[in-house]
Amino acid sequence: MATTKNTSTKAQEPADNQSSKNPLDTRVERLSKAHDIVKNHTMAAITVGFIPIPLIDMSALTAIQLKMLYSLAKRYDVPFSKNLVKSLVSSLLGGSVAVTVALPLGSFLKAVPIIGQTSGMISTAAIGAASTYAVGKTFVAHFESGGTFLDFNVEKAKAHFKELYEEGKSFVSSSKPTETEPTKV
Repeated sequence: MATTKNTSTKAQEPADNQSSKNPLDTRVERLSKAHDIVKNHTMAAITVGFIPIPLIDMSALTAIQLKMLYSLAKRYDVPFSKNLVKSLVSSLLGGSVAVTVALPLGSFLKAVPIIGQTSGMISTAAIGAASTYAVGKTFVAHFESGGTFLDFNVEKAKAHFKELYEEGKSFVSSSKPTETEPTKV
């Protein structure tokens, strides 16, 4: 009987530790993990640019962005609806000329041997990753303010998205190995 009592006391300890954790620490930890989710999916979006088949790369990019938003929604305990999220992301990306024109153009350039493939891969990787970064950061900010997918205002978010897209281009360019930096194997 004493063993049962000790076990139940031990089972209650983590809950007590969770409730005594500083709310600011919890928020900082959640935000840090959310930024890691965005960073990891942004890196995955770079690799999508190197898929040599036009339009398959764009489908893969969409899947990465949806997976990222699913992971963020889970982190913030926000209900996720694939159809709603696809609609929101399409509307958000539709406000960016670079994404709506340059991304499909880069994808179709891959059909042109050698020069088209190379430039298509580079542009698709850069634009896809920068847009993934901006989408992720936009939704992290929205979720941090207590928002959900249902109350996301695309029109209000577009200006912030454009700023984050530029930040994403810088993030992607700083993430590439330089000539002096050895590539990790």
